[in-house]
Amino acid sequence: MTDFSMVNRRYGYLHECKWPLEAIDMHHVVVRKSNAKGFFVYLSALIVVANAASYLLLVKDKSITILLWGFLLSVLLVKVMFWNRVMKESVVVMPTFGVQLETHYASGRIIHRFIPIGKILKPVLLECVSPVTCYWSLSLLLHGEAELTLVLKELRPPVKMLIPIWKALCDASDIKEVSDSWKDAN
Repeated sequence: MTDFSMVNRRYGYLHECKWPLEAIDMHHVVVRKSNAKGFFVYLSALIVVANAASYLLLVKDKSITILLWGFLLSVLLVKVMFWNRVMKESVVVMPTFGVQLETHYASGRIIHRFIPIGKILKPVLLECVSPVTCYWSLSLLLHGEAELTLVLKELRPPVKMLIPIWKALCDASDIKEVSDSWKDAN
């Protein structure tokens, strides 16, 4: 049962509650499909093959290996652009057990990470600033680890999609100052 959803230009957010007592809280950030990227990748692959074919026609004493190399480069280009693309990242919050983080790729590969609830000290919303870009990220401060653990490793959704996930993580880890820390951030 989908309780809440919002859509952005690049991402979609879905919130689901499973089981009668809402014991499992699921948050999904889905990448919306864009036809422009696919069009440009296939167009560039077509240009590589056309370039190899024209070179083969202009230089008649060369073998067909040039055309085969063009096909190989085109297939490699399409595979690199589409194979490791992230389709969805999910956060499954189970208040009694922990948090399961999932990353779904276009190739069908799914990476699962589980963090026990007793290991979570605090979920943290961070604003990441670089000379080129600025984005928000959601991290977990874990007991016994020096570095923060990113909740969404690959995707960078807007802060309005991260806030419900952050609140659910705060509720699951029994942090009471949820509203106070968010008021301080604004």
